[in-house]
Amino acid sequence: MQDTGSLYLGAKYNYTEILEDEMVTFKYKSIVEHYILKDTDPETTLESQLYYMTPEQFSYRTYTQLKARVKVSMLTSKKRLFGNPGAAYESKVLKLDGLVGMNLAQKKKCGLVVQELVLSKLALLSFSV
Repeated sequence: MQDTGSLYLGAKYNYTEILEDEMVTFKYKSIVEHYILKDTDPETTLESQLYYMTPEQFSYRTYTQLKARVKVSMLTSKKRLFGNPGAAYESKVLKLDGLVGMNLAQKKKCGLVVQELVLSKLALLSFSV
């Protein structure tokens, strides 16, 4: 999905599916082939890669250059509708460094679920392959 400023990719896609999808821009496919797949298996989903990403990975540096943000769901302390007990989730858009800065224990504690990757079209345009 796209709007005028961003490209949105669902986190359930793996890189093989992204490369085969005709709706994904050629530029992003080129970046995936030349940079992301250097340290990532093509069958890896965006959700898995973003959840376990570390600052040492080449793909992290690539996504940082693309001004990547990540839409996530997290447990919230707010009460659910009508006072029903149970967990309530809240969606947030985090900068990539904010997500990568959290350790696995923090991610598990807040019930973090990666929903989609958001890329700046301007950053895609200025990225040289």
